[in-house]
Amino acid sequence: MPITVNEKSRLFCIETDNSEYQLMADSFGVLRHLWYGEKVGMSMEYLQEYPDVGFSGNIYEAENLRSYSLDTLPLEYSCGGVGDFRINALSAVHSDGSFALDLRYAGFKISNGKYGIEGLPAVYANDTEAETLEIFLKDTASDISVTLKYGVLPKLDIITRSAVIENGGETGVFLTNAASLCLDMPCDYNEWIHFHGRHTCERLFERMPLLHGIQESSSQRGTSSHQQNPAVILCGNDCTETNGGCIGAMLMYSGSFSAKIEYDQLEQVRLIMGINPALFRWELKKGERFCTPEAVMSYSGSGFERLSHNFHKVIREHICRGKYKLSERPVLINSWEAVYLDFDDEKILAAAKEAAKLGIDMFVLDDGWFGKRDDDVSGLGDWFVNPNKIKCGLGELAKKIKALGMDFGLWLEPEMVSENSNLYRSHPEWAIQIPNRKPMRGRFQLVLDMTRTDVRDYLYKSISDILKSAEISYIKWDMNRSICDWYSACLESKNMGEMPHRYVLGLYELLERLTQDFPDVLFEGCSGGGGRFDSGMLYYCPQIWCSDDTDAFERTKIQYGTSFFYPISTMGSHVSAVPNHQTGRVTSLNARSVTAMSGSFGYELDPSALTEEEKTEIPMQIKRFKNYRKLIHNGKYYRLTNPLNDNSALWEFVSEDKTKILLQGMQFRAEPNFMRHRIKLRGLDENKKYVIAEDERIYTGNALMSGGVLLPAAKGDYFAYEIFITEAK
Repeated sequence: MPITVNEKSRLFCIETDNSEYQLMADSFGVLRHLWYGEKVGMSMEYLQEYPDVGFSGNIYEAENLRSYSLDTLPLEYSCGGVGDFRINALSAVHSDGSFALDLRYAGFKISNGKYGIEGLPAVYANDTEAETLEIFLKDTASDISVTLKYGVLPKLDIITRSAVIENGGETGVFLTNAASLCLDMPCDYNEWIHFHGRHTCERLFERMPLLHGIQESSSQRGTSSHQQNPAVILCGNDCTETNGGCIGAMLMYSGSFSAKIEYDQLEQVRLIMGINPALFRWELKKGERFCTPEAVMSYSGSGFERLSHNFHKVIREHICRGKYKLSERPVLINSWEAVYLDFDDEKILAAAKEAAKLGIDMFVLDDGWFGKRDDDVSGLGDWFVNPNKIKCGLGELAKKIKALGMDFGLWLEPEMVSENSNLYRSHPEWAIQIPNRKPMRGRFQLVLDMTRTDVRDYLYKSISDILKSAEISYIKWDMNRSICDWYSACLESKNMGEMPHRYVLGLYELLERLTQDFPDVLFEGCSGGGGRFDSGMLYYCPQIWCSDDTDAFERTKIQYGTSFFYPISTMGSHVSAVPNHQTGRVTSLNARSVTAMSGSFGYELDPSALTEEEKTEIPMQIKRFKNYRKLIHNGKYYRLTNPLNDNSALWEFVSEDKTKILLQGMQFRAEPNFMRHRIKLRGLDENKKYVIAEDERIYTGNALMSGGVLLPAAKGDYFAYEIFITEAK
């Protein structure tokens, strides 16, 4: 059993195959965190010897035991206002104006399977794959109670966290902070990693020493954002890809989030992760409860590599859902960089005919097919076909593309509305804007109020009608601005501190309806590329457009950072034209294809503008990708270099049975008069014998991991590598 309890000492142990998590309700009923790390087989309470720390006060029941302080002890779910002066997980304002919460132990429950969360995405698992622990806490002076939920998937080394806050009193309270995760750790973890960026430059890996005080990775943009990602890693300064202890935490949430870390006065580490409290004030009325989004944790004692493997597996097998979660994805071509908004059905069909000749599986019609969408300042919200552009109708266009041997896909941006649209003229109240204030525009568009049932019903019917009108196999769900001006006339309480979270709940409800009613449609998430690349969206969309930057060199850095938590199959990655439309950089078609293959592969270019040489090369690329696709999406992924620091980006895929290996990557700058570089592989069977394609020698697994593979000499900058290795027969 992964969850065990010593009821006498009130010690709880959660074990996975390679980790152990301990917590204990002490003699005062305070729930304390004891341990998260290697399996130890005993209570780790003995490590918690604390001095009398000046100005760190003591709970009343401790009398003159001055070494017992909530301000120093590792706590399992910290609260504000009762003497823990560090960052806290839960804060509330009571009807009398006070804001103290003092949660004490009130019992537990263990059940088979994995808990779910009402209205929110969560890791799922059956009764043989998971167990759930619930710890019940009760405030000492009010009728607020909290249930801490722990889901454990032992084979995956995954533990999940969520909290349910309930008001059993007669008067309402306001929650001002309700985090999903509170994790207190000793000073072994003195560094942290977060993933920062901006539009077209997302999820850049940054490793920093912890500073005394508070550091934060967060978003207040209404989405998880391009600027930060809701995933962080705690580690020691000796941790590498293959050695050392590290803890990863990922929030399954697509709205404004906060991951705060405090390095306290005793050099202990506290991580608080959840909804961003800066935009949160939730009224909890009598008898109501609030469920926090899920946080997913994993520990690795063998460096970042194993940590990534744990997250990749849980996302692919226990977060992504539906027909496409593990199946082979189509190689698609998107029309955006080929025609932008300037097209008609004849132009689209001409492009589709050229794409079909290349062996592409799916043609995706991007922005511009609907309403009066001749520029990017009009038409959003009018989800009906523009007859001046698609003269034959969407159904007929889809049929003609199907006749070419390709599936048909479509771009949508359902959450947005243009002021120059029929929808806005009919329902200006559906857009998020504050009365008597001019709204902020983003890309000259406003945001629809997803908290409103009528808005969601309109979008569901509009999108359903489109999906029923034509044979559509794919939807790209875009979202191209940050959200502010939070106001909704429909909120009963007029408490706009609820609106950002209710927006996300509304989005999830709409996505759930559509994905359940159209199970054969592949939904891809997008927000100007990677502005909402999070595991919450992956619950509905098994892949997300990784970035609007399709430059092969830049993509190696973006995909490198993304890979620490998110599996390769979730990253939409395409070959685009050169000079690249975002950077102006010129890289070879081969380099672009190798980089794009490390994802859900496709093309973002005008097939009619290709040279004859390119038209010959692309079918060969598609054939190569299809040969490798199962290995790329199902195999274990290894980061062999760091493209932010090294002169190369190299990565490797290894099949589960260790019989197939694909080494790919790029050397950024060529070097004159130098030896061939070698790269040590990982994850092979040291006792197996291997052959490298187009090489007659037999190699041992140990040789390839200890000595490495000799790379071809780079012939020019941005030189691509692709080496396929198989077990020798």
